[in-house]
Amino acid sequence: MGEPGFWDNNERAQKHIGKLNGLKRAVLPVVAFQKKVEDSDVMLELVEASAPDEREVYEHEIEETTGAMAAELDKLEIASFLNGQFDRNNAFLSIQAGAGGTESCDWADMLFRMYNRWAERRGFEVEVQDVQVGDQAGITKATLLIKGENAYGYAKAERGVHRLVRISPFDSNKRRHTSFCAVDVIAEINEDIEIEIPESEIRVDVYRSSGKGGQGVNTTDSAVRLTHLPSGIVVVCQNERSQIKNRASAMTVLKSRLYEKRLDEQRSEMERFYGEKGEIGWGSQIRSYVLQPYQMVKDLRTGYSTSDTQGVLDGGLDSFITAWLRAGSPRHRNKDIQIED
Repeated sequence: MGEPGFWDNNERAQKHIGKLNGLKRAVLPVVAFQKKVEDSDVMLELVEASAPDEREVYEHEIEETTGAMAAELDKLEIASFLNGQFDRNNAFLSIQAGAGGTESCDWADMLFRMYNRWAERRGFEVEVQDVQVGDQAGITKATLLIKGENAYGYAKAERGVHRLVRISPFDSNKRRHTSFCAVDVIAEINEDIEIEIPESEIRVDVYRSSGKGGQGVNTTDSAVRLTHLPSGIVVVCQNERSQIKNRASAMTVLKSRLYEKRLDEQRSEMERFYGEKGEIGWGSQIRSYVLQPYQMVKDLRTGYSTSDTQGVLDGGLDSFITAWLRAGSPRHRNKDIQIED
């Protein structure tokens, strides 16, 4: 940054500044924590050298300090797990209703709210890329762009099939129903990743946007659907009034999906991503949300569970994400995490 001409290219300069700020956010908390450890060592020496009547006061202060440091160390450890190539990137999160008809559409709508609330709690920004409304209730599909530091690193823990068990609000006989939805998460790739897509491989459809929106959204053919013919990947974007902007956003999503697909083909453990999700139905879920006959949300990958179902549905997902990140770390791999509250 101190070199002459650094600001000649403002766009390039901003990229370097962004990278520097990201490195600072990763390094400076560790440096500050190390300073606290050193201060604690000094405090222990004072305790050993102090008179017996003063020792109790110092010991109490050390207990309070180390208690706060333990919580801080836990956050630093979780942050250290986010070391993937794209963990710091923004994330595209899509929800797809599965087996269960109207029930699943309503469940997809509940998940849509849950992830919006979770992103809000973490201070992430959310842009709704596409929402397809169900025939009777809820939604059939939705795509969100979650913006923020490590958005993909955290959100990727949610990739998979989510199962809901409850008394159906759509059943006059008040019977218990099971619904399924699939959640997919991909990283938003930046312009440094080269993905060339020939125009001949893309089919572009434009149509009038649906759902809530202003006059410009609902009365013009601004919505864009891109179909990548070789892979069959379909991307829809209708959140902007401009067809040009919607096409640009849809192209970004398409490139991200193609890059993720390329990475999957290069990995031997493809089940870690698309294969892990499987069919949107029985036997493939990663997490169960049971509201009847008892209250429990359980992640089947880690064994973590909680009875605070309403808290989870209101965006309280960090405990599940943390357990998943720990289970995937070298320190905890091949160990079962059994935490219940």
